[in-house]
Amino acid sequence: MPDAIITCAPTGAIHTPSMSPYLPVTPHEIAVAALAAADAGAAIVHLHVRDPQDGHPVQDVGLFRELLAEIQGKSDVVVNLTTGGSPHMTVEERIEPAISLAPELASLNMGSMNMGLYPMLDRFPELDHDWERRHLGNKDLVFKNTFADIERILRTCGDQGTRFEFECYDTAHLYNLAHFLDRGLVEPPLFIQTVVGLLGGIGADVEDLLHLRRTATRLFGDQFEWSTLGAGAAQIRVGTIALALGANARVGLEDSLWDGPGRLAESSRVQVERLRSVATTLYRELATPSEARRRLALRSAK
Repeated sequence: MPDAIITCAPTGAIHTPSMSPYLPVTPHEIAVAALAAADAGAAIVHLHVRDPQDGHPVQDVGLFRELLAEIQGKSDVVVNLTTGGSPHMTVEERIEPAISLAPELASLNMGSMNMGLYPMLDRFPELDHDWERRHLGNKDLVFKNTFADIERILRTCGDQGTRFEFECYDTAHLYNLAHFLDRGLVEPPLFIQTVVGLLGGIGADVEDLLHLRRTATRLFGDQFEWSTLGAGAAQIRVGTIALALGANARVGLEDSLWDGPGRLAESSRVQVERLRSVATTLYRELATPSEARRRLALRSAK
């Protein structure tokens, strides 16, 4: 089996600061979390930023610059900037950091979806900020990623040499990716991140994972690197299945706040270490940033 490429997402747009005291908010806190994850074995860090005052997700280029300066001066970890941002943002807001900073890797959501975060209100009734309740309680939330949106991001960011982590929340998103491959707007090797367990997307059962894998294999043959992430309590279970299948995996507090039943993870590093332990049990090594760059054909690959 090839070495496992582990991605870590230390913060994101789903969870809110009131849910966990360990969720990093400021650029310095996010940088510290990302560097710790890289030290534990993550080859890639997937980055969002937040407003330092109340923690709501933003796409502030200045905050990203501050974050990147701290990470890139201390680690060769692959930096993957979000173009997803938050479902509450416009596409223009979401892509501004990637256009301004031209990262070697950026995420790209491959289709629109209903996003149901409102069940979290039952588990976290006490929230510190008004924006948190509005964010979580919205039952009319559609994460908009139309064909026009996707094509715009592919052209504007791709022309700068940025390659993509294609985030696929359901089987149809794999077919959307195949459409853009057929049109010549993306080039293999494709880095496919299947996202499972979010309300509005595909489930996190093993049958769901295998269905996604079979579909990707039928559509793309050997032209893709498969990674997967499980939301919430499914994170380590899904990562374990992926590693056992010879694939790659993503963890981090963006996707799950937990380190076992009822126990908050004190860092994203803890989650990376759990996957490293799984990989060791399976006699798999973790890929270095250099190997990840080579396998994903990033522009800085050597």
